[in-house]
This record gives sequence, structure tokens and C-alpha cells, in this order.
Amino acid sequence: MKEQLLKEFKEKFGSEGDIRSYFAPGRVNLIGEHTDYNGGHVFPCALTIGTYAIVRKREDRNFRFYSTNFESLGVIEASLDNLKYDKALDWTNYPLGVVWAFIEKGYPVDYGFDMLLFGNIPNGSGLSSSASVEVVTGVALRDLFGYDDISMIDIALFGQYSENNFSGIMDQFAIAMGKKDQAIFLDTSDLSYTYAPIKLANEKIVIACSNKKRGLGDSKYNERRAECEEALAELQTKLDIKALGELSEEEFESNKDLIKSEVRQRRAKHAVYENQRTLKAVDALKAGNLEEFGKLMNASHVSLRDDYEVTGIELDTLVENAWEQEGVIGSRMTGAGFGGCTVSIVKTDCVDKFIENVGKAYLEKIGYAADFYVVEIGDGGRVLE
Repeated sequence: MKEQLLKEFKEKFGSEGDIRSYFAPGRVNLIGEHTDYNGGHVFPCALTIGTYAIVRKREDRNFRFYSTNFESLGVIEASLDNLKYDKALDWTNYPLGVVWAFIEKGYPVDYGFDMLLFGNIPNGSGLSSSASVEVVTGVALRDLFGYDDISMIDIALFGQYSENNFSGIMDQFAIAMGKKDQAIFLDTSDLSYTYAPIKLANEKIVIACSNKKRGLGDSKYNERRAECEEALAELQTKLDIKALGELSEEEFESNKDLIKSEVRQRRAKHAVYENQRTLKAVDALKAGNLEEFGKLMNASHVSLRDDYEVTGIELDTLVENAWEQEGVIGSRMTGAGFGGCTVSIVKTDCVDKFIENVGKAYLEKIGYAADFYVVEIGDGGRVLE
């Protein structure tokens, strides 16, 4: 993979100079959905699929970008002297945003660079292809400019900052801090985290991409955030809390009548109960109880479907058919919802039949195919030797 991309880089940009290679993974969240902006816990892991970047620092202030995923766009050029969001710059706004964030945070970037990207994360799938691009850019900038004092957590925060805090921190954090065969138990309220081993001796993680495109902007994402913020404000008339993630199920149930709308009650209930499910899920994994972990995944999807209402017919079709298959430990939507992906844990000897049966049922009901990826848990963003 790297050798082919190096060859393409040299064909596009020339072979002279110090050309370096980097990788940042995609991520999937195993449980803990729509909790990150509610001060709760999430449980993501980095994947072995992701974004490769071949980069060479320039001696002037210009940038040249090329993505093998968007060949029709050709080489896109930009300049340090005009560093601002521009729709015409398309995908390159992500790496340029990270350059801007480095400068804003006091780490000068005095020279441009040439960058060739290749990603094997499906675009618009909810597996964080954009955050992967941000993290791989951050890793490259740290390496190219010798900023050894920047940690991987800093790189995650710079990526989030470059997106103007539009989303929670989970995506960038998981991609920056991933570890092979471990998921990250992250408290989004203070960024404290621990690693939890995922021991899948006879099971695989299967991602199903619905191929229903969704964008956070045209989804109900902002509406859900606003509903949770309003519910929190209503609870704060009596409770001394800063986030819904601070509440136990019992505390929520005894105070939910402070929330004057039934819809907002359901939104807040999901945030509280999903956070508690995430705590229980990590305990189950640490105890080696994969079956219990699977049950909590299933309950998470039901809550996202009924209380948070972010699933939709595509994701529900994938998950509800997954639940019927032999060898399925658990299945749920993952990501923001309204399209994107599901994540399932499936016994290894049942994976082929799972993909065949769920794929057939999905095609019959939805009218177009889903794509399936059998993935492994990999390391976070890094320099490639």
C-alpha cells in the first residue's frame, strides 16, 4: 500500500526531497452514542482501515493536495497566506483546518507541504473519515516541524478545534489514541480514559454500511443537542449538575418531571441510560462476559431508535435482521445516525452467512445494497517507517 502511494506521490509532485509517510485509522464506537456532548462516557476503538498520507515539506508557503479517492478533483492548491475555509477547496479544508489550529494554538507552520492521501474508510459511513484526515495531518505536522511536545491527545483536540467544536471529541480522540485489541473507555467530561481489552477469540467485528448518505448539518443532530441542553437546564432548576452524564438512572427517574416536554424527557433518558449502559458494558468486558456486552449493545440500539429517534429504516433494517442471525452476540447503530453504519459482534464461523442473510434482507427492503467490512481493532495515528 505505502509503496504504491509513494510511487503516485512522485508521479504527481516529483521525487526530490524528504518524503514521509503517515497513517491514522478510522474508528467505530462500540457503545455510548450521543453521550459525548452530554458529559458521558464513550467506548470507541480504532480500526485497521484508515487514511494514509504521503507528505513532503515545501520551501515556500504553498500547499498542493491530491486524493486518490477523489481523482476527478485533481491537484488542489492553497496558500498559508489565505488560510480560511473555502468551499471550492473541498476535502482539503480538513487538513488546512488542522494547520490553522496548530497556528492558533501557538505552533507556527511557516512552510507549506505537498500531500497525497488515500483512505479505505467508506465516505459518509460514520466511521470518521474526516477525523482520520485531521489526525493524520496533525501527526504529519508534529513530525515535519519537530513539535515533540505535542501529545496525541493534543492532536485530537486540535482536530476537534479545527472543526470549531461542532462535534464531540470522541472521533479524534479514538483515532489518535487507539491501541491494538483494546477499546478506549473515555469520560468526555474531563478526557480521563482507560483501555479495556477486547478479547475476541472466536468472534469478529462486522461493520455494515447502509450506504444512506447523511451529513450532520442536514440531520437532526443539532436538534437533539438543543433538546438535551434544554432538558439539562430544566433539571438544573433543582439539581446541581453540569451535564446529563452525571445522573444515575434512579436520579433521573426521580427528577424527570422537571422536564416539561415528553420528547425532551425521552432525549434526556437516552443520554442518562446510555451512559450507564456504557459503564456496565466495560465492566462486562473486564469480567470476560461478552454475552452481557452484546445485550447492552442491543439495548443501546433500542434506546437510539425509540427514545432518541436517530436510527431510521435503513439502520433498523440492518440491526433487526442482525438480531435474527445465528452467532450474533450484539448489534447496534454506531455514529450520529440517520444513515451511516451498524456494528455487530459475530461468531467467526457465522460471519459469511451473516453477511449473506443481512445483505439480502436489506437489499429486498431498502432497494439498494449495504456494504460489509470485517474489521480488526488497530493502533492509533502514527508515522510509518
